Amino acid sequence: MRKLSDSNVVFLQKAIIQDDFWSPYIALVRDVVVPYQWEALNDRIEGTEPSHAIRNFKIAAGLEQGEFYGMVFQDSDVSKWLEAVGYLLELGPDPELEAVADDIVETIAKAQQEDGYLNTYFTLKEPEGRWTNLAECHELYCAGHLIEAAVAYYRATGKDRILNVACRLADCIDDVFGPEEGKINGYDGHQEIELALVKLYHATQHDKYLELARFFLDERGKLPHFYDEEFRKRNGRTHFPGLKMTADKFYSQAHLPVRQQTTAEGHAVRVVYMCSGMADVALETKDPDLLAACRALWSNIVSKRMYITGAIGSMSYGESFTLDYDLPSGTAYAETCASIGLIFFAHRMLKIEPKSEYADVLERALYNTVIGGMSRDGKHFFYVNPLEVWPEGIRKNKNYEHVKVERQQWFGCACCPPNIARLLASLSTYVYSVKDNTAYTHLYIGSEARLELAGQTVSLIQRSELPWEGVVRFEVAMQRTSRFTLALRIPDWSGSPDIRVNGKAVVVADYQEINGYIHVDREWSSGDIVHLVLPMPINYMKGNPLIRETIGKVAIQRGPMVYCIEEADNGPHLHQLFLEQGAGADGRLEFEQEMLGGLLTLAMPANRIVEEGWGDRLYKANADTKVEKTTALFIPYFAWANRGAGEMRVWVSGSDSGQGGKRMGQSRQSTADS
Repeated sequence: MRKLSDSNVVFLQKAIIQDDFWSPYIALVRDVVVPYQWEALNDRIEGTEPSHAIRNFKIAAGLEQGEFYGMVFQDSDVSKWLEAVGYLLELGPDPELEAVADDIVETIAKAQQEDGYLNTYFTLKEPEGRWTNLAECHELYCAGHLIEAAVAYYRATGKDRILNVACRLADCIDDVFGPEEGKINGYDGHQEIELALVKLYHATQHDKYLELARFFLDERGKLPHFYDEEFRKRNGRTHFPGLKMTADKFYSQAHLPVRQQTTAEGHAVRVVYMCSGMADVALETKDPDLLAACRALWSNIVSKRMYITGAIGSMSYGESFTLDYDLPSGTAYAETCASIGLIFFAHRMLKIEPKSEYADVLERALYNTVIGGMSRDGKHFFYVNPLEVWPEGIRKNKNYEHVKVERQQWFGCACCPPNIARLLASLSTYVYSVKDNTAYTHLYIGSEARLELAGQTVSLIQRSELPWEGVVRFEVAMQRTSRFTLALRIPDWSGSPDIRVNGKAVVVADYQEINGYIHVDREWSSGDIVHLVLPMPINYMKGNPLIRETIGKVAIQRGPMVYCIEEADNGPHLHQLFLEQGAGADGRLEFEQEMLGGLLTLAMPANRIVEEGWGDRLYKANADTKVEKTTALFIPYFAWANRGAGEMRVWVSGSDSGQGGKRMGQSRQSTADS
């Protein structure tokens, strides 16, 4: 492969994050998470199931003796780790980390076969089984993660060793797959290769990678079914017999061609990875039908199949979507990777059409499920993110056996920990975008960005007090005065903002509000200051009446944070608490500096059912319900389970749950005024 120059690399708009809330997370990823995960990948974390992922590569490279161990997709954990390293090195130099990464890059390169093929499972365990079980065995999924890692590492370091490996692998895939006679007219069971190939296209400007990504999308769901033909050729042999991946076309979104799909079906991570690839290809090829399918799938997910925390995937069997409005709290699967994939999808839709609804969902998933999937120490993780936990029930009821009451050190299927690392390490790429001389602010995160606007480089310095307070300040720095537009997102959790430019109030009516962004279009000069104040009321959230699980209940949200109650603060039997609402029932805010690194807690007026008079009776006719007044202490959902095992709830019974929204509206207003 020819050596690539920087001119052939398409860079995303980036920002340097300097934020009281997010900078510690990025430092945690750099200083703790990535080193810890390196130890886990090398099987050096005592008391955890061995990963063997690094050793698999060493064996395949001929550096050690042994057999393959782990999941068929074990290679992908190493690739996601390397991708996170690439993003960290792009933020700043770290010679020691780079040396470690260079060493594993060399091992990966030695494990690659002469024709470019690279997969340790098939190299070591089934050398004759290449490309014979795409429905189940994740070959293209692993290839996709390797390609993503290669692009990230090349961008950060300029070293093309791993990018050459990725291109040889992609060329090998291009030789095997395609519409031509003699090639495999098929696609992987777990989508990932599609979005990776688009990244490789951006890095190399080789059109064949974009065309291959489009081929994989176009081929999915065609008749006769590729999976059936593949199944017949291997005489019915299966890798995961319990899931019936070949027969269940919905599981891997192969039930229809992608342009005809309108509902999110099957394995949740696969859906949003597929949608991310669809959005990428739609943007590059200006394909209106593909974009229409993206919009339809987005709408179905966020309006009928998404939890209030930004989690998706309600059923443990198949880690999958089920049907509209089926959102159980206690048995929720809500895989961390699925919310990360939803963020990928939202980010790509923002590139196509800047609409606040995409950023709202991105923010919701980020502040709740994603960072909730990792402990505050950076060494324990959730795979599953329920909205209600009853530890005793989980221990004995097999319907809950997928739910953990405390985060785990590692997993046999360890896709989520390195996924969190790579997302947080690349968070700076999600803050802004530029389109048609307009700078869009999608996330309010303290940062400094260099954006190309009006024919020059404009520095935009943001200072943000989110997520605890809705106060944001921007300073503009540039060489000469010029006209451009600063588009400020108005989040769905906020009300009418207060905007001031150089101390002068901006009359919102004088500016356009387009798709949830206030467009401040003016002649800007270096030193201009924009102040944005977003109201942050305590919102009593209700679920759609078609959600059976949330009828008669409310969830508390303030800003982007969804809140929950824990046994650690409120005692056991959380189901016996119900909130007071309406006039005089406003909550009390208090920042607890010593609680888990600093949390804004909400003390809410509540009542607790008293158990007196029941004895051994299980049921009683016309029983009076006795209650006592109390205060329910809420903490941000992301922080739950950091203080030991205990009960947790997001949705809490409400005392005026059937009374409509008037009094709750008054409560929100009074909170905003206080």
